[in-house]
Amino acid sequence: MTKQAFESVYREIFPFWDRISEGDRAYICQNSYDITYPKGKNIHDGSECSGVILVRTGCIRLYIMSEEGRDITLYRLHKGDLCMLSASCVLDAITFDVFLDAEEDSQCCVIGGPAFAAVSQRNPDIRIFALETAVSRFSDVMWVMQQVLFMSMDQRLAIFLLDESARTGSDTIALTHEQIARYMGSAREVVSRMLKYFANEGFVEVFRGGIHILDRKRLRDLTL
Repeated sequence: MTKQAFESVYREIFPFWDRISEGDRAYICQNSYDITYPKGKNIHDGSECSGVILVRTGCIRLYIMSEEGRDITLYRLHKGDLCMLSASCVLDAITFDVFLDAEEDSQCCVIGGPAFAAVSQRNPDIRIFALETAVSRFSDVMWVMQQVLFMSMDQRLAIFLLDESARTGSDTIALTHEQIARYMGSAREVVSRMLKYFANEGFVEVFRGGIHILDRKRLRDLTL
């Protein structure tokens, strides 16, 4: 993308854009690049300041991982979403490691972390925006933690299936048991056992590579 193209994109998403100097706008654009991450690609492994990532197409999964290698999805980023947690050099208060993987082929704009941090030091509006963007996602994180800590597995799985159905606008969820387990921070065997129970009760139909919701009302009743 050209400088003019980046500037057009950033003017749409950054409320501070017209309040910073022309030099700072140019510096951000000069330190931006357009990249397409292939499906399955690890984008950020928590060990460096990868930069501020804007998703233009596709889907990116953000998750945390235990020392044993078990991970749990915190949330997913879709078209128009911005990730600040991949730019640890911008937000000093973020001291935990997060990981990002491309769930689909994902076209993104990336602003180099050190460049964005340098400009934010000169512009309080940018630091406020960065903090507000990061904080806005913590409601999603707390919802995940609430489910893990206080809900039964059948409740969590019912919520996941209904949320996925609402997100895609379809009663058919094209995810494997392994993928669902990874999103929920559980084991595949546990998910498979619970899906078998759901199928036996007539809530869903399970097929290779996906699940079809048959009785939305009874699934919703499980979440109460």
